[in-house]
Formats: sequence, C-alpha cells, structure tokens
Amino acid sequence: MAQVELDGNRPGRGASFSSAALAAVDALLAPVDADLARRYPGDPGTRQPVHTVYVPADAFAADTVQEWGRKALEAFDTHAGTPEQLASALGVPADGLLADVHARVRAKLLSEPVEDLRIDFEDGYGPRPDTEEDAAAVRAAQLVAAAVADGTAPPYIGIRIKCMEAAVRARGIRTLELFLGSLLNEGPLPDGLVLTLPKVSYAEQVTALVRLLDDFEQRAGLPVGRIGFEIQIETTQAILGADGRATVARMIEAAEGRATGLHYGTFDYSAACGVSAAYQSMDHPVADHAKAVMQVAAAGTGVRLSDGSTNVIPTGSTEQVHAAWRLHHGLVRRSLARAYYQGWDMHPAHLPTRYAAVYAFYREGLEAAAARLAAYVAKAGGDVMDEPATARALSGYLLRGLDCGAVDPVEVTALTGLDRERLNELAGR
Repeated sequence: MAQVELDGNRPGRGASFSSAALAAVDALLAPVDADLARRYPGDPGTRQPVHTVYVPADAFAADTVQEWGRKALEAFDTHAGTPEQLASALGVPADGLLADVHARVRAKLLSEPVEDLRIDFEDGYGPRPDTEEDAAAVRAAQLVAAAVADGTAPPYIGIRIKCMEAAVRARGIRTLELFLGSLLNEGPLPDGLVLTLPKVSYAEQVTALVRLLDDFEQRAGLPVGRIGFEIQIETTQAILGADGRATVARMIEAAEGRATGLHYGTFDYSAACGVSAAYQSMDHPVADHAKAVMQVAAAGTGVRLSDGSTNVIPTGSTEQVHAAWRLHHGLVRRSLARAYYQGWDMHPAHLPTRYAAVYAFYREGLEAAAARLAAYVAKAGGDVMDEPATARALSGYLLRGLDCGAVDPVEVTALTGLDRERLNELAGR
C-alpha cells in the first residue's frame, strides 16, 4: 500500500491533518465560537424566585409584603392547620413528606412570604390622570428604597410599566423615568431590582427600552447593562411573527444582554388566540405551545422562564378554598415538571399552595437526585448511567431547592458530599 507522507509538524503514524488545515478550521469557526459565547452564556448563577406577586401601584404600601404574609398564614391556618387537612385539601397522601412540607410552608410564610414583587402600573393599575401616576411612581420608588434599607423588601422587587404601543408609550416611559430617577435619589439601585415590559409584539419595542436604559445609565453614571428587565409574552406576534419566524428569539437578541426573564401572560395570550374566557388557563394547548417556543428560544441564553397565573381565587368556605387550592397546586406542579420554575401569584391565599407544590417537588426527589449526583461524581455507576448534561440538571435541581428553602444545605451535603460551590460548578453556574 502507498504510504501517505506525514506533515512534519504532526507526530504519529499514518495519515493526519495538516497544520494549515487545522489553522483554517480555527479561523473558520472563531466567529462561531464568539457568537455562541455571546448568545448562549448559560445560567447566570443567581437565585430564581419561585413566583412573582403583582400588586397594583395604588394598593402598594410599606407593609404590603408583611400583609400578604399575614393573610396567607391566616388562610393556611384556617383551612390547612394540620398536615392531614393540607393533604385533604390537595388530594395527596398524608405522609411524612407532607408533614415536613406543612412545617416548611408555615415557616416560609412567617419568614419570607414573597420572593418577588412587581408594583403594577399596567393592567392592574389602569389609566389614571398623569399627575396621579407621576405621584404614584415617585411614591413607589420611595417605598421600595425604604423597604430595602430596613430589610423588609423581598429578594426581588420592581415595577411593570405600560407597554411600548403608541397609545400608552409616553406614559410608560414617563413612569419608568420617574421611578428610576426617584429610586436613585434615595441611594444605590437595589441588587434585586427588576423591571417588566408587557405586551411586547415586535423586537423593536425591546430595542426601544434598551436604548432608554442605555441613556439613563450614561446620564446617571451607572455601569452599562446595570438595569435588566423581563419581557412579557402576551401577544401572538411575540411567538410567531408575520415573517414566520419565532419572534421571541429575536426579542432576546434585541435585549442586548439585559433580558432576565420571559413571563407568559395567560389571559392576554389566550384571548389573543380566541380562547373563550372559561377555558383560559395555564394548561390550555395554546399556552403549552407558546411556552414551548419560549423555552427553546431561551435555552442556554441565561434568560429564565416564568409561567402565568390562575384567576381562581382561594376565598369563601373551606370547601371553596380547598377546590381553588387543588387547582392551583396541580397547575404549579404541572409547571415544575415542564421546567417552568416560576409563576405568578395574584392573591395572598395562593402562597400556601405555591410553596406546598414547590417544596414537595424538591423534597420528594431529593434523595434520588442526590444519590445519582454522588454516583456520578464518584464514577460509581448505579441504576442509571448519567452524563455531564444530567449532572448539570441534577445540580440545578438541588440548587433551586436550596434557594427557596425546600431543602437545607446540611442535608444536601450529607447526601451528596458536595458543598454549594461544587454544586455550582457541576451546574455550570
């Protein structure tokens, strides 16, 4: 057989690639490498709240978070005072797991009832005289600054402005300007500051907000990119544009690294699809389709997903409360199984079932996930042969459980032999 001459710079026997070919491949793919790193940086490594609570701007007060916690705890103690009552309400077994969940939910409602709060200047607030909304924007900023200063603010807090459509654009921009300016007058911007842009239908509306924030940061002497925002997906045009492309992916690109989340708007989106009011829900097929598109568009970008809300409020008799709780609990569990780790809560009595669903989700899988991760790290095998991607998912699962208080650092370390730093490494944070 003829012998192929080896490149002088490449050791080995038989045929090989030339140095010129390897250099050409590196040159060809260098722009691709840079683009992948820019567009898909991966998980930001920060805590993701399990929910967002919406409060109309005129109803927001200094004690709103504490009041929500008080009302949530009152509903919990009245209608699910024991693990057995909670089990009956949710239609689940009254076992040791639920007893643990019951205790943790009650402790959460006492210590941190709200993880993320949005002061609403959009649908929940409605059209008001300009002088009234101006004053409300300044007042909201002052209350947020005071709550952050005295330690009563939730980990994440901010406002939802009106959208960028022509009819309300100037009003929304004015509210944003007053809120941010007034907040900055009170001191540094809070670490957990979050803005929400609703009813986005074109990527250019996202670009418009980016340009405003660029300008504000420059004029205020803030670092570029300091202020991020969520994009609410509430219109059909946000999912599929007139050109047949997935608009939501273009919106993430248009945010230029400022997008922190995509939030699904259950009722606006359902209505836009022509769904009758009685059937507008987080589990409707049109909702599943929209969220699947959001999920694929956001994957790897560091932009997180949030499901929507239910408008069935847990009030009235115990029977009525239990029925609403069972619905809400089932919807939250469904979202978690589909990797939507956040949702909206519209009423204090939704908090007990939000945390009951979230805590059970992380506690019931704790031992199995920990065992699989420990086996992966030890290369010990087991019933399932896991790959690095699965190890990332297992670590992410444990970290989310730690962040919300569903599991404790001591028990995770005892089960896995890993501390949080190592979990972050395995999760790619």
